[in-house]
Parts: sequence; C-alpha cells; structure tokens
Amino acid sequence: MLDIAIIAVGGLKFRPWAEAAAEYIKRLKPYARLKVIEVEAAPFNHSSRAKSRQEEAERLGRALEKIAFGASVFLLEEGGEALDSLALARRLEKINQPLVFVIGGALGLEPNFSGRYPKLSLSPLTFTHEMARVILLEQLYRAATIIGGKTYHY
Repeated sequence: MLDIAIIAVGGLKFRPWAEAAAEYIKRLKPYARLKVIEVEAAPFNHSSRAKSRQEEAERLGRALEKIAFGASVFLLEEGGEALDSLALARRLEKINQPLVFVIGGALGLEPNFSGRYPKLSLSPLTFTHEMARVILLEQLYRAATIIGGKTYHY
C-alpha cells in the first residue's frame, strides 16, 4: 500500500474540482494511505508577488518538516521531469518510503524552495493549482491500479 501526502497551497474553491478530488481520494483508499494538507495561500498584488511566494514557501516548509522525514518529496512544476502514466507507476512502485507531493499556489513555487527537491511535471501545459491537484490525484489512482494489476489504465 502506498503512503502518500499531498501538501497544497490553498483549498479547492471551485466545487467541481472539489468533487472530482473527493472522488479520486475515495478511489485511492484501497491502494493508499492518503493525507491532504492545505497551507494558507498568501494574498498578493503585482508588487507583492515575491513576498507572497516566500510566505507560501515558509508555510510549505513547515508542513514538510512535520511529515517528510524519511519521505521522497516531489514538487509539481511545469518544468519538472515529465513521465507518462506507466513510468510514474513504475517509479512509485520502486520507492519504499512515504511519498510527498507539493503543489504551489497561483504564483507557483518560490525559486529557492523549488531548488531543494526533485520536480515532476504533469504536462508541458500550465494548469491552475486546483486543476493540478485533481490531475495528480487521478494519476496517483491510475498508478496505484497499474501497480495493483487492475484494469483502469488501457
């Protein structure tokens, strides 16, 4: 069974995304112990973007300190390593420790924070952080079914 934590900046405010996330969380229960941790998004305007990203990085760092000891941490960024679903499943299958996935906020991740951990990309396209969470949950479910030999991925 996979042991997974997702640390995300902000919540899922758009109801369809929240419903989709809840569906994949439910589907993952037979395959993974899953914890979703939300840290508060920092408000920003044009002149305060860097400060807001720094505040969010500090919040993410505190959340990671609480749960990431001995875990494999991956940051989700558009410039990260791109894997197809089978490659992701095989990578996760080989890791014998808890997994932590970090999703930044609307402004992305602060560059100094971003440099500390390996990065994965869900796509070369840019998604909202809410969409990224749903896509990540679906891909984790897909990976779990691939690992478990179930017929979800064709």
